[in-house]
Amino acid sequence: MPAATSTARFYADLPAFRDFAEFSDLAAYAPLPGDWTVLASDVAGSTEAIAAGRYKAVNMAGAATIMAALNAVADATAEIAADIGGPVDAPYVFGGDGALVAVPAEAADAGREALARTAGRAQEAYGLELRVAGFPVAALRAKGGDIRVRKFALGEGARLAMFAGPGVALADRLLKDPEAGAAYLIPPSDDAPDLEGLTCRWEPLRPARGVMATLMAAGLGPDGAAALAQLRRRIQTVLGGDETAAAPASAASLRFRWPPAGLRLEALARAGRRRFWAAYFAALAQSLVQLWAERRQRRVGPYDAPKYRQEMLAQTDFRKFDGLLRMVLDVTPAQADAIRSALDEAHEAGRIAYGLHLADAALMTCLVFDLAAADHVHFVDGADGGFALAARQLKAQLAER
Repeated sequence: MPAATSTARFYADLPAFRDFAEFSDLAAYAPLPGDWTVLASDVAGSTEAIAAGRYKAVNMAGAATIMAALNAVADATAEIAADIGGPVDAPYVFGGDGALVAVPAEAADAGREALARTAGRAQEAYGLELRVAGFPVAALRAKGGDIRVRKFALGEGARLAMFAGPGVALADRLLKDPEAGAAYLIPPSDDAPDLEGLTCRWEPLRPARGVMATLMAAGLGPDGAAALAQLRRRIQTVLGGDETAAAPASAASLRFRWPPAGLRLEALARAGRRRFWAAYFAALAQSLVQLWAERRQRRVGPYDAPKYRQEMLAQTDFRKFDGLLRMVLDVTPAQADAIRSALDEAHEAGRIAYGLHLADAALMTCLVFDLAAADHVHFVDGADGGFALAARQLKAQLAER
């Protein structure tokens, strides 16, 4: 595709907004270009994996989708970056037991291949069936699934995509329907995915206030976005005016120990079982250096422990919007009850459907791109089911309608 007509820089050139309250301004979302592709993943049988205590592996499989796709986009578009005005960026959202990444035409084939390899690795490393698919944006729109995006500034170097429109939900339905989505499904591959940057070295985040609340809410009817904005304001009131004070990652909850409990999952994802021990001991050595930096609050190479911790506090995805308002909050039991009451009230009034899950911890999975540029993002999800179990309640409420 000639650089002059390329849409590859669409997302990279989008301006970022900084006030999360603007998530409900649907008019500000820009339509994804018609020649882009939506890559989606979902862990089949996640309920059984949760019951077996394997939700962290489910999270890793979902996050691996994003990491593999982003690495593929970077490789596939490196040669045209100079011609189109800079490197390509791709919007994504993490859903706990799956993920979504939108990629430009120049990286569509590479992205599909990355998902095929990730699906194969999820089966090999974790024994999980990761369903993956690629949906041309034009095909989603032809089925009534428009999809739009905005860019939310998380911190100094990180940005988080927000999605709107029915296209996200349509892609999810097609992904989970083997018959309706057959034309878009991607079979797994035995080749190794590039998961450089996917890490899992922090301890589960223990709540400072008492409980981790994972919630998902869908606005109903033509005023659905306004209903979600009103719900968020109610939650803010419950929390004392600012939900950032209830972010799961805090100075109190961030804990690093050696050896990291998640190191095995990281090594399995990045190297598989055949090269597991080489990857494990390499990560073990890296984490020992990280421990030294953490204990002394010093910098070692690109890893600046106090700076990185401070960036992490801002660069988690504990609040986001992908057609659903999603939050993971550290709250008191009384606040959890008040949030549930607010959700029930809005649901009974026909304004929203919701799912809520309470746990004694949150899980964090990290994507690290460039430490020097503060380019790293940290996905949070409630332990013991989080978004996956909240989604079951949400879907049950939608089915009742």
